[in-house]
Amino acid sequence: MASFFGHAMFALGIGFAFKKRLPAIIGLGVLCTLIPDADVIGYYLGVPYGSFWGHRGFTHSIVFALLFSVSLSLLFARKEETKKIVLAYWLYFFACTMSHPLLDAMTTGGKGVAFFAPFDNGRYFLPWRPIQVSPMGLSKFFSEWGLRVIKSELFWIGIPSFTVGLLFYLKRKFK
Repeated sequence: MASFFGHAMFALGIGFAFKKRLPAIIGLGVLCTLIPDADVIGYYLGVPYGSFWGHRGFTHSIVFALLFSVSLSLLFARKEETKKIVLAYWLYFFACTMSHPLLDAMTTGGKGVAFFAPFDNGRYFLPWRPIQVSPMGLSKFFSEWGLRVIKSELFWIGIPSFTVGLLFYLKRKFK
C-alpha cells in the first residue's frame, strides 16, 4: 500500500481547487484518502486478506468510494450552498476516496485491489506500478525501506498533486 503520507498528499494538492472552507475541505479530503484502510481492523478480527471485508477489499472499491463520498458531501454541505458547489464537494471527495485504491494498485506489493466489489471480488493491479509498497507498522516504516517509500511517493504522488494544486491556486489568483 502507499503510506499515510502518500495518500494525504493527493488530498492536500488537489484541495486547493476550492477557495472557501479550505481547511475543512482538505481535512475531509485527507479523511477520504485514508478511510479505505479502515479494513485493516479485519486483521485483528481474523478476516482473511482476500475476503470481501479483507484488506484492499470492499472499502477499496468504486462502489464504496461512491457511497462514502455522496454521504460525506451531503453531510458537509450547508443549506445555502448551491447544487453546483455540493457537486464539487462530491467530486473532490470521490476523487480523494478513489485515489486510495488507485495508488495502492500502483504499488510494488500486496495482492491487488477489489475495485469492482461487491460485483467481483477479484484483486487487480494497474499495469504501471512505480510506487514502492509501504511497510506495515511504525517501526518498519522508520527505516531505510520507509525512506525509499517516501522518496517514491514524493516523486510519483507529491509532485503531480501539488503541481495541480498550484495550477488551481494560480488560476484563482489571476482570474
